[in-house]
Amino acid sequence: MNSIDRLLTIMARLRDSERGCPWDCEQNFATIAPYTIEEAYEVADAIERADMAGLKDELGDLLFQVVFHARMAEEQGEFVFEDVAAAIADKMVRRHPHVFGAPEIASAAAQTEAWESHKAGEREARAAAAGRRPSVLDGVALALPALMRAEKIQKRAARIGFDWPDADGAFAKITEELGELERALVAGAEREAIEEEMGDILFAAANIARKLEIDPEAALRRATAKFERRFRQVERRAADSGSSAGLDTLEALWQEVKRKEFSAFQKAESPSPRERGEGGTREAGG
Repeated sequence: MNSIDRLLTIMARLRDSERGCPWDCEQNFATIAPYTIEEAYEVADAIERADMAGLKDELGDLLFQVVFHARMAEEQGEFVFEDVAAAIADKMVRRHPHVFGAPEIASAAAQTEAWESHKAGEREARAAAAGRRPSVLDGVALALPALMRAEKIQKRAARIGFDWPDADGAFAKITEELGELERALVAGAEREAIEEEMGDILFAAANIARKLEIDPEAALRRATAKFERRFRQVERRAADSGSSAGLDTLEALWQEVKRKEFSAFQKAESPSPRERGEGGTREAGG
């Protein structure tokens, strides 16, 4: 029995109503979906940390989620794991005619354009089958992280020309949205209205990231990691010095940590005397 068949057999046993695991038997698509999302994030985290051993484990956890969903679908007579594998294999062949067929594509950019064209055709076919008018925004999953979904929606709209020519328009928009939030706060607007203005700011920020070709999710993850790294140092310094946890003290420690990081960065970036062309080193006592 190969590893995939073994995993499928284990999943079937876990879901067995008589001999299986009560927790696994109680689950459905909706209750398992959050775990699927969590496992995908853990895969991304292992990649971010360059932890290959961890990546192997996390990919296994993610594969188990696929097997779990496929098993529940099989129990309902919808499809089986082999259908999932066959569907993605067929899709990859269909979307890569330059690899598995006759057409030739000269560059990665041309491949991306062809890929998007194939996807658009698939979306149009699904819309026609559902009896509705297709939209360039079709197929952007609702469950995506909000910043990622905002960026994808903006990219789709840009394909038909609904976009600023450069980042200047996006910067002006976020300034406009900040002003609207400030006016809403001054006017004592309802919380729902303030939330809407805050959402507009975040959407505008995602648009700036898109125009600058920066992944907003990755940028925010790194900014959060930077805050976490610095704040942990603030906590250690406060504990070591026996300082109170007042805002003024914490802010002073925060600025101290920032200065230390900046100094270390400058030192790391500064060229050595040899790199500056200042000649060789002197021996001690020479």
